[in-house]
Amino acid sequence: MRVSIDTHPGGANPNEDWAAGTPALAVVLDGLSTAGLATGCRHGVPWYVAHLGSQLVAALADPDRPLSSGLADALERVATMHPECDLSNPGTPSATVAILRHRQGLLDHLVLADSPIVLGAAQGYSVITDLRVDDVLPEMKAEVERHETHTEGHREALQRFVLAQRQVRNTPDGYWIAAASPDAAEHSLTGTTPLGEVHAAAVMSDGVSRLVTEYKMATWSEVFATLQTGGPRDLIDTVRKVEATDPTGRRWPRYKSGDDATVAYCRW
Repeated sequence: MRVSIDTHPGGANPNEDWAAGTPALAVVLDGLSTAGLATGCRHGVPWYVAHLGSQLVAALADPDRPLSSGLADALERVATMHPECDLSNPGTPSATVAILRHRQGLLDHLVLADSPIVLGAAQGYSVITDLRVDDVLPEMKAEVERHETHTEGHREALQRFVLAQRQVRNTPDGYWIAAASPDAAEHSLTGTTPLGEVHAAAVMSDGVSRLVTEYKMATWSEVFATLQTGGPRDLIDTVRKVEATDPTGRRWPRYKSGDDATVAYCRW
């Protein structure tokens, strides 16, 4: 498996995405924004995703290990790296997880929250994602989206929304995300696809997938054409050009003018 990767921050703040690729593995993590709220952790989201990502790659060195088992192990190991932090805080650093593994003519996948994996096959494109978060607090999400980005009303509505989300994060009544507890790994969505059915794949953060899913300014066929000719950087540049036409979120209401964007493009 050949993996091409690029990642770019959404603005002036540090990039909270993380990605890695090996001949058998592609991993993308998308750290959750804190919206300026306390987390109980002195390290921050970029530290968390970097350590979780490296532990994931190490945990999955055994090609036959179940992906969910590797994720649980990585979560537990990262938690032991900062015991002085308040890991019981509902805002403790957290991230989405998307993993694609090439193993003996098979493609194993794992997704936890809304960073998708898209498989390209002769008959079309299939999207593997976990959208349980979309069912949580839709009224508060709509309130955020009523405000233009970079306004005081937007900031206040977003903080209220994030605070409410934290109360249902990693609970049966909410949605599941990689955070401090290894239990979240049991709630990831996993599966296997025969490699012969897939000619290419893309593992990405939602800062990229929104070009198709939210902005509707491209199809998956066009996304893969861009990846084939210009690679991940060209695809991310396309997202930024689209967002530049709507900097305050009037046409496409959103949490940020530009989100961190990451793509791992896989070919065989």
